[in-house]
Amino acid sequence: MNALTRGMYGELAKELNSADKEFGIRAVIITSEGDHFTGGNDITDFLEHPPTAEDSTVAAFLAAIHNFSKPLLIVVKGNAVGVGTTMLLHADIVVASQNAKFSLPFTSLGLVPEAGSSFLLPRMIGHHRAAELFMTGESFDADFAQEIGIVNYVVPGPNDAYEKAREIALKIAKQPPQAIINTKALMKANVHDAVSAVMKAEFEIFALALQSDEARNAFMQFLSRKREK
Repeated sequence: MNALTRGMYGELAKELNSADKEFGIRAVIITSEGDHFTGGNDITDFLEHPPTAEDSTVAAFLAAIHNFSKPLLIVVKGNAVGVGTTMLLHADIVVASQNAKFSLPFTSLGLVPEAGSSFLLPRMIGHHRAAELFMTGESFDADFAQEIGIVNYVVPGPNDAYEKAREIALKIAKQPPQAIINTKALMKANVHDAVSAVMKAEFEIFALALQSDEARNAFMQFLSRKREK
């Protein structure tokens, strides 16, 4: 299910940073192979090598997606767990297939939200809705994601979702590139530094929570349920 490992975070960060510097690249689409966008963090990798340092590949990816200056489009199909949902808050346009399922199971694992989502999600959908999604960890479908503004378009199938995102990306690519970059910068200007500060605080609390007995027990229960299946 495309669970993210340290190596995958590192590659994503490298590719985003490279695309940001390459003038010929006018927009970027993040998509996935297989049936799912991502099952979230690889739990075993997470437990064996917890990302508790600010120079970790996880931190590098979050910084890269937060600071990315060009249009970022994300295509979601199947499950988008944890960071698979929070990264969408840094996208400019999100297209989801009808079978997409989103979830924010941080508290269920004894953790706290990350990727600036504790700031961005309430700002986007309101405190009450964000609190319910964070505090219950329950999944929600593509239609609800569109209703609350996390998703721009819901289309029938995975191939349709990618083609829709590509169609939009091509339209953007034909626009004057500096005007696009400046527009995105202006749209983010009043919250960029605030999000950076929140991401730093989230990371510190997340790192402490990751080492807690509460989180360890929640992870062990999660892994046990997986083995039983």
